[in-house]
Amino acid sequence: MSKQLKIGIAAVSIIVLFIWGFNFLKGQNMFDRNSRYFKVEYNNIAGLSKSSLVTINGLKVGKIDEIEFDKSIENRGQLIVRFSLDNDFQFSKKSVVKIYSPSPLGGSNLAIIPNYEGEMAVSGDTLEGKLESSLFTSLGERLDPIQTKLEHVMVSADSLFKSVNELLDKETKMSLKRSMRNLEFTISDVRKLMKSSRNMIDSSTAELKGTLRNTKKITENFAKVSDTLVQANIGGIMRNAEQALSSVNSLLEGVKTGKGSLGKLMTDDAVYTNLDNATKELEELLRELKLHPKRFVHFSLFGRKAKEYKPEETKEIEE
Repeated sequence: MSKQLKIGIAAVSIIVLFIWGFNFLKGQNMFDRNSRYFKVEYNNIAGLSKSSLVTINGLKVGKIDEIEFDKSIENRGQLIVRFSLDNDFQFSKKSVVKIYSPSPLGGSNLAIIPNYEGEMAVSGDTLEGKLESSLFTSLGERLDPIQTKLEHVMVSADSLFKSVNELLDKETKMSLKRSMRNLEFTISDVRKLMKSSRNMIDSSTAELKGTLRNTKKITENFAKVSDTLVQANIGGIMRNAEQALSSVNSLLEGVKTGKGSLGKLMTDDAVYTNLDNATKELEELLRELKLHPKRFVHFSLFGRKAKEYKPEETKEIEE
């Protein structure tokens, strides 16, 4: 072989190796003819770029080959993402291709959410695309309504401060100063009152301690009385009281039924009548004794015989 032929072969080999290495670094395998190609359409690709990874369940299975605008009139402005798969993993046309960000500071990749129902997807099919919210996107979505509310609050606060400034004229400011001065005096009086209350509490502490000691003694006395009552023969006392009450009940029952003198006096009218008559006769006898003592009692120092009682004299005396 001539020297020129060897140089030419070496140059061609170097060029082929350079092209193959360049495509290999981009993720393309020129010698793999079994790659499958799919398309997905998005409104926003969220920083997706060529050579971004395509994964299934976290495993790299392909890469993005091309990103271009949709030229059709009805979908104008949409972005068509074309990617290739080096893996022969089968999934249906209902599978979803989602754009996600593996890290907050990294780029975006594609993740195929496989679905196994229905017809299997083949090379050239267009799959459904979705955009997964990243950390900053979700924070932005949540902060947007808060920002709107804060803006309304700031506008309201600004209007309030303007109204307050309009109200705070010179006279109002003087009134506020007087109010603050009065409030200061009030706080001073409250402090004095609290100091007096503290002194009163300190002076009452000794009395309170004495009261507590007395209460303790009273409690101890009650405990002793309780112990005495526990040790006393309460049962015997109650039995004796019950017997006494039974005797009283029997006595009252006898009086009620007319037994004994008291019972007859309470129930027999004849006994009551005789007693009443005897009382009247005794009363008459005492009156007679009072009016005519000589009729019943005779007293003589010389032993003379008592004169016979004459009713006429008594009658004259009575007259």
